[in-house]
Amino acid sequence: MARHLITSALPYINGIKHLGNMVGSMLPADVYSRYLRQRGHDVLYICATDEHGTPAELAAKEQGIPVDEFCAQAHDAQKAVYDGFALAFDYFGRSSSPQNVEITQHFARKLKENGFIEERAIRQVYSPADGRFLPDRYVEGTCPHCGYDKARGDQCENCTRVLDPTDLIDPRSAISGSTELEVRETKHLFLLQSRLQHEVEAWVAAHEEEWPHLSSSIARKWLNEGLHDRAITRDLDWGVPVPADTWPELAAEGKVFYVWFDAPIEYIGSTKEWSDQDPENRDWKSWWYDVDTDVRYTQFMAKDNVPFHTVMFPATELGIREPWKKVDYVKSFNWLTYYGGKFSTSQKRGVFTDQALEILPADYWRYFLIANAPESDDSSFTWEHFTATVNKDLADTLGNFVNRVLSFSRKRFGDEVPAGSAAGEAEARLGEEIARLLAEYESQMEALQFRKAAAALRALWSAGNSYLEEKAPWLEIKTDQDGAALTLRTAMNLIHLYSVVSEPFIPASSAAMRTAFALPDDTATWVTADEAKALDFVPAGTPFTVPPVLFAKLTEDDLEAYKERFGGEPV
Repeated sequence: MARHLITSALPYINGIKHLGNMVGSMLPADVYSRYLRQRGHDVLYICATDEHGTPAELAAKEQGIPVDEFCAQAHDAQKAVYDGFALAFDYFGRSSSPQNVEITQHFARKLKENGFIEERAIRQVYSPADGRFLPDRYVEGTCPHCGYDKARGDQCENCTRVLDPTDLIDPRSAISGSTELEVRETKHLFLLQSRLQHEVEAWVAAHEEEWPHLSSSIARKWLNEGLHDRAITRDLDWGVPVPADTWPELAAEGKVFYVWFDAPIEYIGSTKEWSDQDPENRDWKSWWYDVDTDVRYTQFMAKDNVPFHTVMFPATELGIREPWKKVDYVKSFNWLTYYGGKFSTSQKRGVFTDQALEILPADYWRYFLIANAPESDDSSFTWEHFTATVNKDLADTLGNFVNRVLSFSRKRFGDEVPAGSAAGEAEARLGEEIARLLAEYESQMEALQFRKAAAALRALWSAGNSYLEEKAPWLEIKTDQDGAALTLRTAMNLIHLYSVVSEPFIPASSAAMRTAFALPDDTATWVTADEAKALDFVPAGTPFTVPPVLFAKLTEDDLEAYKERFGGEPV
């Protein structure tokens, strides 16, 4: 049984992330990790804050605090939100860690040793008003490809094209706003990706048929356009320093590595952070070094990150000429939009993750986002759709089933699971249907098809309602008490099954369902097909309690209040 290494795109240190960021990487990675753990796999889920680069420096400057202090505070604030969403990272690290500095510098030295890094003199934007060279993100202007007037000097967030600062039309300093910019000569390190083109092509070719079409098509597009040598250092105060023992002149000038060079390495760095906390029991290299046949590595990210992880970072790893683990499967996502437009903090449009938790518990969001994950194309968040999904799937289909079964049984048979008669034809049909739907659910989870997995889970919940409507214990009890008791006992076993298999999606609600039954020896992590057919995990006589309402229905007043607070009109 393979070990599973799972990573999700590193959230940038600036600001709390919106729902699109959550569903585009961290949440599906968490759902998959939870599922694999339940199936008995050895799983390591690693993530971290991406802390280097221009925006962190600018944000710290705006707040008037040192950048390291800003990043420490922002890391803790983000981690609190992710804890609120019940993201079960094995470790959530920081790209500014000493471990990442050490490994990044090692990678750079090996690339130089192997002839894939060279020092070049380049002409770079200089701002006399600021008295400094301006790294790419310190330069803003109009994208020459799509005309977006807030493009940055490294990438246009509108059309996702990678840029250089000198590509921008009407460039200006992001520090002072000055347009009196010059171009002067300075030296930087370049990663010679062009020399690695054929190796990257061969590596992608070996994986792209297995990857989602979105991942393979983006990687192929970049390769078809040709890999270009890229500057991997910047003139910043905050970042992984260029090692003085290898490049003394550049180190003396204070050069640091480009954030997109060190950030992917942080997956390894963060694993070493995790390992260093308990070195006797954790071995970070066993997950990352010379382990291609033992570890299955799956990455989760939105489409804008795909080029860096399918082309640029693999080029780095190939150039090192050491057996570092490369990704096996890149699960990529399209955009989640807000009424068809972008989430925007400045325009107060859209829901950000901290605000989401202020409104409703995490399970509401977790289920909705995964059930509507933007896998095949972009998807749009609307309050109308959210409200309808919560009310239909969570409140009516699952929550109401749990409440009415347990409440009715307690009212008519007391606080223990009733015995009743032996299972009959209806229970046999139900068992077969549950086993079939469970197999479908497992199949979609294994294939990382999250919307289809959510549909299969919803079908499992619906099967319980169909059985209850067919047997109608509220009528059955009038003429056949043992039959009604059997129906309720079977339905309670469904609740227990739901508590197990729903855990990757709605962990808190699953725990509430499971702890409703006094089963001290209940250590089941999954449900086999035979167990699904038998539906007898919760025996007669088991004490139970009725949990609080799992999911409250959202009202029209709620809907209008949410739209007023967060914006609800299409752009």
